[in-house]
Amino acid sequence: MTDLTTSPQQDASPDFTQLRQTLASSSAVTQLQSIQTLVESGVQGLEVLMDFLRHSQQTAPNWVQGKVYQVLNDIPLPQVQDFLQTHFPGGVVPLQSEADIDYSPLQQLLIQQKFQQADQFTLEKLCELAGGTAAQRKWLYFSEVKTFPSTDLQTIDLLWQVYSEGKFGYSVQRQLWLSVNKNWEKLWSKMGWRKKGVWTRYPQEFTWDLSAPVGHLPLSNQLRGVRVMETLLSHPAWFESPNS
Repeated sequence: MTDLTTSPQQDASPDFTQLRQTLASSSAVTQLQSIQTLVESGVQGLEVLMDFLRHSQQTAPNWVQGKVYQVLNDIPLPQVQDFLQTHFPGGVVPLQSEADIDYSPLQQLLIQQKFQQADQFTLEKLCELAGGTAAQRKWLYFSEVKTFPSTDLQTIDLLWQVYSEGKFGYSVQRQLWLSVNKNWEKLWSKMGWRKKGVWTRYPQEFTWDLSAPVGHLPLSNQLRGVRVMETLLSHPAWFESPNS
């Protein structure tokens, strides 16, 4: 008869206390591994993930919270779905807007990793922020970008970061831009917008999943030129704290 107290399966059971600590502070690779281990550990692992999300409600959303939400959202167990509906009915990112724009469709697209549709929606909302005829022409003048409310840009950026494991977003693109001393040619190559001196063709040659280079998205149809992109990456939103 097998002694269940010393079975190999029990010996190999995960250290839930250690995994809980790893979620809070560790390298990105280790955090992702911990999330996967907890998902594969049955109900007890899912309870650790739900507890982590519950206790993170008072902190600014980050990509770890976004990833935990995404994996829980894909689990059809009633107790998991009830938890999400009770505590995070729309996602983990508060949808703040000075322009009274509803960003909940963008949050849902990004939760589901529908990045191409999310990119199209983002461009629509940028044009909506620009007002006037921008929504009709479906592209932006750099002078219109200057008028964007910081709160709205920060919301859009945070949504992209939180649901992309921290890989995508305007602030991510800005950091890349600064890292190459604002050299546009180097930036385009680094983000995968140009390859061997040739512009990447929209939409078929872009990568619409997390295998894309860091900063690859949102591209918003590449924002129609350097001046628009420069104005966006120099916007006051990136020098202000959210909700300031």
